[in-house]
Amino acid sequence: MLTGGHFFAGRLGRMSDWFLQQGHGVRFEWGPTGAQRLAPGVACLVVVDVLSFTTSVTVAVESGTRVFPYAWRDETASVFAGQMAAELAVGRRAATTTSPWSLSPAALRRAPFTPRLVLPSPNGSAIAAAVDGSTVVAGCLRNATAVGRWLARHGYGTPARPVAVIAAGERWPDGSLRPALEDVLGAGAILAELHAQGAGSLSPEAAAARTSFEENPDVAHAVATCSSGLELAQGGFADDVAIAIRLDDSKIVPVLTDGAFTGAV
Repeated sequence: MLTGGHFFAGRLGRMSDWFLQQGHGVRFEWGPTGAQRLAPGVACLVVVDVLSFTTSVTVAVESGTRVFPYAWRDETASVFAGQMAAELAVGRRAATTTSPWSLSPAALRRAPFTPRLVLPSPNGSAIAAAVDGSTVVAGCLRNATAVGRWLARHGYGTPARPVAVIAAGERWPDGSLRPALEDVLGAGAILAELHAQGAGSLSPEAAAARTSFEENPDVAHAVATCSSGLELAQGGFADDVAIAIRLDDSKIVPVLTDGAFTGAV
């Protein structure tokens, strides 16, 4: 189950089981609240945060770094990094020569190797850090096929071992969830491959996400020119977008093991 105090609203416990997509081996939801509701009823949860966290995780894990998710980028993150004997990633614009690790995939490629890294973010990382009891996988466009095949190979996506794919989304200035095109397309890519591998029935929500990917004629262009893509590119991080939109550029499947993402076997 998910924990995290004020991170989730207490009234969620009174919501109907109708929202849990029960009876389907493959499920889809949005954001921390969706993850909180679905996680207790699934064997595996896939977090998708295409233009930040999960793409950065794939880049870091490819280099051999163990990535520890953490929900908040505040003074507690520094304490947590010290406890984990890990370097702490800073915000994209806060990276320096002495603190070169950040949520930017391009910056992570340029930074010196570190064996252990704490990577905080309020969206994908917060979701991953709060899960307890389910296998957690980091998925994005660049490893979508690898993740879908790994899930099928390990028996996820059946009524007995259901999987939930969670599009992390972004935040509006008031803190509410902003559904993000890049994340539903990333989730859809994973769901399309999982379906192709013969997974159990997709919930209507999962089927709609799959269709959003399959019927998009140019996913890379869509992500590069959507609101989130333009925000990054116009803010000086076009290299991050370029890395994130490279569909199936990676075969790495980061799985949360002993509190850190490492490459699956």
